[in-house]
Amino acid sequence: MTTLENDRLPAAAAHRAPEPLRKVWDLPVRLVHWGLVVALAGAYVTNKLGAGYFTLHLFFGYATIILVTFRILWGFVGTRHARFAHFVEGPRGVLRYVSAVGRGRHTRYVGHNPLGALMVLTLLALVGAQAVLGLFGDDEIFNSGPLAGLVTKQQSLFFTSLHRKLFYVILAAAGLHVAAVLAHVAIKKEPLIHAMIHGSKPGGLVEPDEAITSSRGRLAFILTAAIIIVLAVALQFTPTSTADLAAF
Repeated sequence: MTTLENDRLPAAAAHRAPEPLRKVWDLPVRLVHWGLVVALAGAYVTNKLGAGYFTLHLFFGYATIILVTFRILWGFVGTRHARFAHFVEGPRGVLRYVSAVGRGRHTRYVGHNPLGALMVLTLLALVGAQAVLGLFGDDEIFNSGPLAGLVTKQQSLFFTSLHRKLFYVILAAAGLHVAAVLAHVAIKKEPLIHAMIHGSKPGGLVEPDEAITSSRGRLAFILTAAIIIVLAVALQFTPTSTADLAAF
């Protein structure tokens, strides 16, 4: 090969077609992910701002319940990598994954790996419980949740205390989740953060038959609308005390 031909190789490599991107995360999954980040941050800030922001705090709580409920439903009817049946594994699967990682073996998962799946379930459970507990809370000073009247005072105070403490558990779990993602990006060079923004991963990480082709947007819209309507009606007509409950 001549020197001239050798000189042309870097230029040819520079003009090589970029690696194709293949869709993994649908729009509903990404909206729920970032929506929960906004909702939790908003709930925290409005709580710190004081009683005057309680209505807005309540709004973020409702948004959290809607997002968690939607994600649970989407875990059964959503696209391939959004469905629980596709990425959630039992204890054996988790242990196999941990063992493989510990031995330095290469592992490839298009969607969530078994530990990531466990974190998804944990965060959904914690965040959902946090929001629901807030509905029954009573701070004994200015504000009470819309369903506080349906439980005893002692129960409401207990739920309020648990509601506050659970936030720090969520914060710890979220911190662990972020640390794991950053470690994945740094060590395995997987663009997980970008993927959760635009939904796609490089073709070298996703086989053509593993990519999703549709986000089922219409179904997502119908599910979301149904959840919002049911929640709005339920809260509008929910009795606010045990006496009202008896009359209802």
